[in-house]
Amino acid sequence: MDEEPRKDQIDKSTLEIKQVDDEVYTSMRELGEELPDNSPRFVVLSYPLTLVRLPPKSPELIGRTFVDRRMWGGMQASGRASVPYVMVNYLPPTCSSELRMLYAGAKELMRRQAEAGRVVEIESAEELEGIEERLKGED
Repeated sequence: MDEEPRKDQIDKSTLEIKQVDDEVYTSMRELGEELPDNSPRFVVLSYPLTLVRLPPKSPELIGRTFVDRRMWGGMQASGRASVPYVMVNYLPPTCSSELRMLYAGAKELMRRQAEAGRVVEIESAEELEGIEERLKGED
């Protein structure tokens, strides 16, 4: 996967959303190993996509552009690439209710600030491994 994730957390004393580190993670497994077991994080992914068009066999969909990372049988690339941001809201079940409320209140602000088109909710670092499949399945 070609994402370059970064982790953000909320500073409880100042209520600011701050980047945890400057490291660029090259794999979901590497990122998952760095996520804490009992503290939430916002993760921003840069996810490369290819814009595709449906073939003319589907009259109700002619001319509509769809976004997909893979090339499907019968679909032609429109020649345009897109690299939207996706925000992962990591909220492990073991974190305190205070942190849950804090992150729930900041989620939409973080999504807007990161200009993320989609938010994916996960509860465990292991779920990161399935992020690519979840993103491929979006319409």
